[in-house]
Amino acid sequence: MAKLTVEDLPLEGKKVLMRVDFNVPIKDGVVGDDNRIVAALPTIKYVIDHGGRAILFSHLGRIKKEEDKPGLSLRPVAERLSNLLNKPVTFVPVTEGKQLEDAIDNMKNGDVLLVQNTRYEDVKDGEYVKRESGNDPELGKYWASLGDVFVNDAFGTAHRKHASNVGIATNMPGKAAAGYLMEKEIKFLGDAVDNPERPFVAILGGAKVSDKIGVIDNLLDKADKIIIGGGMAYTFYAAKGIKVGNSLVEKDKIDVAKQILDKAGDKLVLPIDNVVADKFNNDADTKVVEGDIDDGWMALDIGPKSVEEFKNVLKNAKTVVWNGPMGVFEMPNFAKGTLEIGKFLGTLTDATTIVGGGDSTAAVKELGVADKLTHISTGGGASLTYLEGNELPGIAAISDK
Repeated sequence: MAKLTVEDLPLEGKKVLMRVDFNVPIKDGVVGDDNRIVAALPTIKYVIDHGGRAILFSHLGRIKKEEDKPGLSLRPVAERLSNLLNKPVTFVPVTEGKQLEDAIDNMKNGDVLLVQNTRYEDVKDGEYVKRESGNDPELGKYWASLGDVFVNDAFGTAHRKHASNVGIATNMPGKAAAGYLMEKEIKFLGDAVDNPERPFVAILGGAKVSDKIGVIDNLLDKADKIIIGGGMAYTFYAAKGIKVGNSLVEKDKIDVAKQILDKAGDKLVLPIDNVVADKFNNDADTKVVEGDIDDGWMALDIGPKSVEEFKNVLKNAKTVVWNGPMGVFEMPNFAKGTLEIGKFLGTLTDATTIVGGGDSTAAVKELGVADKLTHISTGGGASLTYLEGNELPGIAAISDK
């Protein structure tokens, strides 16, 4: 990798600032899903095992007013992290000032400290000022002054230019490195997009074509096949002149869909049948239809023939990237297409299989096939930006080797 990694840094006795992604669900003061905390453990353990003093920064949720702050404290995360590391984690309930500085000065080698939610800095004196999420230069400079080196292990925020990633890294030239999780994301997504083993198949789902235009456009030049599922498929149906009934269609994107179809030729694979419903409801009346969808009916999942067709395209693939569900995954009666694709990916033992995006990730975890896949990306928005071929500010700011 062309960027510095945590193993390139001197750590013994150093104050190691680390940007992690602890943006986890918290209910009644308890962490609901600790996957993102667990994902950061290898880098944290490496730092403290090598005599570093780990000073952790993360955001949690969005803070736009003072009243948002109490419910978005990272204190429950510090408690969960302490349990996972089996050692004390000092939680500092502020993001700047003497209390934070003294706590850092009192650290010993191998200690771990978690700073309060970085987005507390987005509201000052009741005003929404976006110091963190707007990459305020003074804030990045201040946070950088608290440490000796910087490790960015938060791929989930790499597509955003924040004070706690880009701001700190910019103020620590030659001392900003990628953590293990960031390194892994760059490797798998980078190889998939820039140097894939072929055949390379991309599976793109989700509601809107507008969310994925950049990805489709970039991957048309790189992938051998692009499978389209989810609500976005019906804008392509409309572009082909197929009747879509009450299905989701972005009318202002039909011309764009036509251009993509013209450019794609046989690379683009659309559903050949669909599970349609008479209303947007899990308990709606349903039927499977091929071709035109009648008025009063809407497509909410791919049909059984589409599942088989998609499997047929995937069976010989050597590289697969999947982002987005095949149907309305949150409704059990319209989750089958997504789950079938997830289950099939788990059987592709000769392929590099990469999954990103909330619903796709949830599907493979629900099926218990997550450990059979090569890589599950921790950043939906960041992985999409990467697949679009765009530079991620959080990665760009890491020092080159």
